[in-house]
Amino acid sequence: MKHPRTVMSAVVGLGFGLVAALGAAPAVASSPAAPSAPAPAAHAGYTPQAWSHEDTAANKAFFEAVVKSVAQKRAANPGAQSVTVVYSTASAPSFRSQIASSAQIWNSSVSNVRLQEGSNADFVYYEGNDSRGSYASTDGHGRGYIFLDYAQNQQYNSVRVTAHETGHVLGLPDHYSGPCSELMSGGGPGTSCTNPYPDANERSRVNSLWQYGFAAALARNAS
Repeated sequence: MKHPRTVMSAVVGLGFGLVAALGAAPAVASSPAAPSAPAPAAHAGYTPQAWSHEDTAANKAFFEAVVKSVAQKRAANPGAQSVTVVYSTASAPSFRSQIASSAQIWNSSVSNVRLQEGSNADFVYYEGNDSRGSYASTDGHGRGYIFLDYAQNQQYNSVRVTAHETGHVLGLPDHYSGPCSELMSGGGPGTSCTNPYPDANERSRVNSLWQYGFAAALARNAS
């Protein structure tokens, strides 16, 4: 596979698999804008790990950070009917194509929430090198981010990695034991799996989470 700086794979984690680890900041080699010394927080990775039993808590923390950011902005416009989650690719320029593709996939798959690139973002993407691979986390200050690892995005289909991680933004947990047809099975099915689309159950879950806006999304995710 081509390096993610040039890959243009066709197509909203936390990594392929929620790797709940504590403490270390992303080991970013070429992105000085990455979070600096975040407070210890769970993070979720693309592939299954020994501590993946903590994935549920990591996914919940990340999702809540994103939803609360959306809620703060919507407070100024409580009558808005649609929910828009804004993201930034400024710190992941090599992955703009994959991120745009994953947003397009999700926007065409669900109807109760939309992903949009813009300023005053609800979460951000970063890129670099990290032995833990790609993952989603919080920065210790209630802000969510997705880290895209160069090596992992060469090993696995890059749009699938990005779409999977973005699925965590929308409230979906990892399901490593699932088939390739499940987007949230992440790296579980192996490197030959290139499917970047959520299946019917995943689409239904996201629509259900966001059916009545961000307040319902928080309540449903907690249940």
